Amino acid sequence: MTKLSMIATFAAILATAMPVAYAQTRATPETRAAVTSGEPGRIIQPDQIRASKMIGSTLYDVQNRNIGSVKDLVLDNDGRVAAVVVDVGSFLGVGGKYVAISMSDIKADNNRLTLDRSKEQLQQMAEYQLEDRTTGAGTSASPATGGRLGR
Repeated sequence: MTKLSMIATFAAILATAMPVAYAQTRATPETRAAVTSGEPGRIIQPDQIRASKMIGSTLYDVQNRNIGSVKDLVLDNDGRVAAVVVDVGSFLGVGGKYVAISMSDIKADNNRLTLDRSKEQLQQMAEYQLEDRTTGAGTSASPATGGRLGR
């Protein structure tokens, strides 16, 4: 038998077996749970915000003035936000400092982040260090597989 005739025979066998494989049905029909509006764990809730949307967002005071931008979120071992790191006073990334505020202090209304403190109050706060050279905290390497974290 030549190679071409073997390929043709194999293709014919596959072609005759295909309808049989597709004709099989499940003994019990598959049921899907209805997704209700606002069901926790299945859809983002009105009082929740995505980290990817929060990082880099501008933070405003109650007088609608730009007081800084969210630089990073620091998570504790339980996965809760321990601190929101805000870049205050910088112009094009120069001259500012990072301060940490509590997530509960930030209000997310209409895709806008507001804080009931002024820019001056934030500038007077102690500077927050994102990396600790003595313990290695904040300097974890990218995963060995899967590319950079966050992509």
